[in-house]
Amino acid sequence: MTRRLLAGYLLAAVVVLLVLEIPLGIIYQQRAMNGLEHDVERDATVLAGYYEEPLEQGTSPDPAPAQAYARHTGVRVVVVDDKGESLIDTAGPAGRDFASRPEIAAALRGVRAAGTRHSNTLGTDLLYVAVPVTSGGRVHGAVRLTMDKAQTNAVVRRYWFGLAGVAVVVLLAITGIGWALARTVTRPLRRLDAAAARFATGDLAPSEPDPSAPTEIALLGETMNTMARRLDRLLSEQREFVADASHQLRTPLTALRLRLENLQSAAGGTEDQEELGAALEETERLGGLVEGLLRLARAEEAGETVTVDLAGLAADRVDTWSAMADAAGVTLVLEAPGGAVDAVAVAGGVEQILDNLIDNAVGVSPEGARVLVRVTRGGGAHELTVQDEGPGLSDELKERALDRFWRADRSTPGTGLGLPIAAALARASGGSLELRDAPQGGLAVVVRLPAVQKSNARPKS
Repeated sequence: MTRRLLAGYLLAAVVVLLVLEIPLGIIYQQRAMNGLEHDVERDATVLAGYYEEPLEQGTSPDPAPAQAYARHTGVRVVVVDDKGESLIDTAGPAGRDFASRPEIAAALRGVRAAGTRHSNTLGTDLLYVAVPVTSGGRVHGAVRLTMDKAQTNAVVRRYWFGLAGVAVVVLLAITGIGWALARTVTRPLRRLDAAAARFATGDLAPSEPDPSAPTEIALLGETMNTMARRLDRLLSEQREFVADASHQLRTPLTALRLRLENLQSAAGGTEDQEELGAALEETERLGGLVEGLLRLARAEEAGETVTVDLAGLAADRVDTWSAMADAAGVTLVLEAPGGAVDAVAVAGGVEQILDNLIDNAVGVSPEGARVLVRVTRGGGAHELTVQDEGPGLSDELKERALDRFWRADRSTPGTGLGLPIAAALARASGGSLELRDAPQGGLAVVVRLPAVQKSNARPKS
């Protein structure tokens, strides 16, 4: 929008400059030519008065005044008698016949002639003025002055260049002023855009009002803040409801499982035991679902962040999950740089992320496959990758994989909350989670967490 406003300012300025400067330049050009023609005609009249007596008496005129004038002004002076034969020519020999020249012929008829014509000999435009030399009502000859218009044209061009220079300066000034004004006008909109982008990331803290914003934009900002506050309240209530419901469901589910286990122990028939065993499995699945919802609700609450060592935590979780991976026939491999890889994360978040990702990777990997846990040190952020050799996911399924309760294979046990919990913990830590294709055709889950800068490192948890 800033560029559009600036383009509008410049377009308006260009139109105004064209409307003002083009007529001004044309008027100056006309006045310059008219003034030059008037000056030359005045000089021709003076010279005609000087040479009036010699032409009237038929004596030879003195060429000195005409030559002095020609040297001083660069104007060619031609004095002819009543037959059109030159008596004085400051640019050539005398005695030439000029009677055929229209301006000379007009002057010999007693008519002043002035104008411009192109000289093929000189290859330029000439300004000419021819005045009759008269006495007692009789024409005794004529004086013609001709000058090259190049000098006058150069003056006019300099004037046009001056106008162009003024236009450039004005446009540069308008560009600077217009840019500043456009930035001032669009600043409230940029603040609203930044606030909307922040709301999209899940940060629903209201923005500070801009006192310089126009009334309409200020009202829009207040409306967005109201929307953010309501959304934050609704999401908080939703998280509290899920957490409370999950917490309240744990106790009756535990009691139900104990009763089913007691009934299974007391049941005598095999068919009854199988039915009770199936009921226990459903209870376990429901308990896992409730526990997952509780962890997801807690993960979405922005808790306090601490400094953690990703390499150390990855080594600990790989060691913890190695036994389960071996039982599934899967090899769990760790790749981590030497030394600590300090990152910022919510307390206990990295452990939950690794548990969910390793659990998913081991569950989808075929027997004999390898699950790789890699820690990569970065500048502004470190990466934590869990890569499997399972069936992988298409691009469309990758987009759905972070949806709650979604599972690619409904035949395998699970709640569909593992990846959403990991993504929520990554976001709460100021990082992100991304699903990529693994080189072996499986799925690689990459978690980026902010790196700890040495200048503001905090104590580790």
